[in-house]
Amino acid sequence: MTASRRQRAQPPRGVWTAVLLLSLVPAIWIGMRALGLLGGLGVNPIEKLLELSGTHAMIALLIALSVTPLRQMTGLAWIVRLRRMLGLVAFGYVTAHALIWLGVDLFFDWELVLYDLTERPFVMVGFAAWLILLVLAVTSTNAAQRWLKKKWVWLHRGVYVAGVLAVLHFLWLARADYAEVALYAAILTFLLGWRVVYRWQTRRRNHARRRAPA
Repeated sequence: MTASRRQRAQPPRGVWTAVLLLSLVPAIWIGMRALGLLGGLGVNPIEKLLELSGTHAMIALLIALSVTPLRQMTGLAWIVRLRRMLGLVAFGYVTAHALIWLGVDLFFDWELVLYDLTERPFVMVGFAAWLILLVLAVTSTNAAQRWLKKKWVWLHRGVYVAGVLAVLHFLWLARADYAEVALYAAILTFLLGWRVVYRWQTRRRNHARRRAPA
């Protein structure tokens, strides 16, 4: 890679840091509300804390999933440099949501934890999504990428499976208002559809080039 291409592949100065700081704003906001500031958490603080953490975990996951489609739409190679950081941020939000459920809601009562994991479908799919993201976070390093080689790409496509499971988690939690989960499902469907169409168009162009006369 030439020096000019390497430069184009790097985010503009300060963008990586700005995106990271912006992605932490919801966590600070939720923390302040948990401390009783900015209106607090209302009459049912545990339920509200689970709701807020889950919502921002879902948003963070969708933002991480949008990196590759956004790079393909804009042609800006440096956007890919944000993917690992945004993926780890999403994992952090999902982990915080899981810890709130485990420690604040269930008080680390392992009998209740086991009951939820075996009897409540929305907990099952949510936990499965977290496990997938855990594997992806552990293997997000350059060393893991070199070790896994082509398998790394296939493994990290599992993030879309985690996205589907997260939407199911919200769907089975919804009681009457499905507007929020419908929005998440629509965004995820668009991101998945874009990936399929983009790959099909790329293969079609490559096939046309191979068949073109010299």
